Amino acid sequence: MAHQSLYREYRPKTFADVVGQEQVTKPLEEAVKAKKIGHAYLFAGSRGLGKTSVARIFASAIGCSENDLHEIDAASNNSVEDIRALTEGVYTLPFQSPYKVYILDEVHMLSKGAWNAFLKTLEEPPAHAVFVLATTELAKVPETVQSRCQVFEFKKPTRAVLAKMTAAVAKKEGYDLAPDAAELIALLAEGSYRDALSVLQKVLVATKGKVLSRETVEAATGAPKREQVHALIHALAEGERGRALAAIEQAAKAGADMKLFLELVLEALRAVLLVRYAPDLRKELADELGADEFTALEKFASAGGGKEKGITHTTMLAFLTAAERIRYAPIPTLPLELAVLEAMGDAT
Repeated sequence: MAHQSLYREYRPKTFADVVGQEQVTKPLEEAVKAKKIGHAYLFAGSRGLGKTSVARIFASAIGCSENDLHEIDAASNNSVEDIRALTEGVYTLPFQSPYKVYILDEVHMLSKGAWNAFLKTLEEPPAHAVFVLATTELAKVPETVQSRCQVFEFKKPTRAVLAKMTAAVAKKEGYDLAPDAAELIALLAEGSYRDALSVLQKVLVATKGKVLSRETVEAATGAPKREQVHALIHALAEGERGRALAAIEQAAKAGADMKLFLELVLEALRAVLLVRYAPDLRKELADELGADEFTALEKFASAGGGKEKGITHTTMLAFLTAAERIRYAPIPTLPLELAVLEAMGDAT
């Protein structure tokens, strides 16, 4: 039997299990306690934030059994005929629950005709019907639909929240995930709980031991190696333009995703500047980065003559500009190369 996916195994079962979405869960809990259940809810937010999980939890909290819970993928059931079939079923009484709950995922994919067919039912449903619409693109949901729903927007978790959640799940699975490894997984997840657990599962499958280092995550995911990032940071710290450009070229030749490589460079630059200018954060940074990474970045912070030379705020600004350019760059390395030239000016 195939092993269950981590994101399915650790999917929240109660409102208390939901992390970082209090602006959604608290009002829903209060509505359940007060028995003031609306007929239509609209959950909006990017993928992997728990919209359908919270919809299931809400359905359970109002007493809806599995027999009376209907989940529909609106991306593939988006025609007028599909919605008419749905609305006809809405008027039959629940099997064994006070409510029939309909969860429509990716609801923005409904056709214009389907929306029109759905509007009257959404406006005047039978007392036992509750609709929970979920979407990753709120702007594509007609205003006439939004006005008939209670709208809840799900927030992307911070990198710290994702790292903490990933480390906790790894521990439950019997693994020791290093802090800097958890940070890298959180970065790779791009603000998605589901993607963070998918990345973690990929790492667990590819690992024999029970200790998961950053190098373990790099090897399992193909993320740019820390040495590649350090080569560029070191060159920038020493003011060696040629070496900095060569470091970018070497990373590209090694097959690094340049967008992700740039994100890791920005993370390192930020840490270098914080080490230099915010001594009160040293312990916090050391815990976050891990001892080896912190020691390396500490050296880069004092290289090139300290505050006036080496890595400065100008360096950070140049690479932030590169982050704005890289999405549309015809040559992936070009924004980073320009950042080196802009940051180092006349350096030789």
